[in-house]
Amino acid sequence: MSGAMNGNFRSGSLTLNRYLAVPSGHNPQLPGVILCHGFPIGPLDARQSAVTFPQLMDRVANDLGWAALTFTFRGCGESDGDFSMQGWVDDLRAAIDHLEEEVSPQGIWLVGTNTGGALALCVAADDPRVRGCALLGARADFDDWAGQPRRFLEHAREIGAIRTNGFPKAFDEWSRELRRFRPVDAARRFAPRPLLVMHGEEDESVPVADSRDLARAHGTAELRIVPGAGHRLRHDPRAIAVLLGWLDRQRALLM
Repeated sequence: MSGAMNGNFRSGSLTLNRYLAVPSGHNPQLPGVILCHGFPIGPLDARQSAVTFPQLMDRVANDLGWAALTFTFRGCGESDGDFSMQGWVDDLRAAIDHLEEEVSPQGIWLVGTNTGGALALCVAADDPRVRGCALLGARADFDDWAGQPRRFLEHAREIGAIRTNGFPKAFDEWSRELRRFRPVDAARRFAPRPLLVMHGEEDESVPVADSRDLARAHGTAELRIVPGAGHRLRHDPRAIAVLLGWLDRQRALLM
């Protein structure tokens, strides 16, 4: 069994909750993976973001022999703070630093669902420590949010991803961040590092075309469209089987 640890780490002035699973018989040459959840769909999701992810991290640690970290971004779960695009990017950068400090992994891979996948790619493109990325139902851009930023801000408040009265202090800057990060541009910069792009054929929230655009921009990505699957690919055993197989092949490249 893995040694699983519940804890937290700091992202700037905020404390974020995390779950870290490490295989027993700790090997100093472990690869590391960080799993990033998506933007919450409703108030319950904002409180329970990534609640099923620890089980998956245990599988990755026990079955594949990885150090596996998941965490909740600011504004979600028990983590401090309020949602902003730059804030979530800062949180993922802090998570990479945290995993490095905890286990000194032999390279880091990022896995992300939906918004978490899109931002993982943006962070990975500019961080040479990231050796590969796997995306589940990721967006190619955030233009729909950026096009109606006040409506999106109200939505983020309604679902509880923004909890502080008077946040954000600078609305214009907060809304500009929605255009600052463009996953489809990041895909080009991330190449030629390995990229797995998966999408549910019946995704009702993010068009399949987004994943096709990301794969095309990267050039050599592995694209898997999962027949009949919806938005929540992390609950589809076929998608998880593809992900675990891909991670296992990534590990083999280190041997």
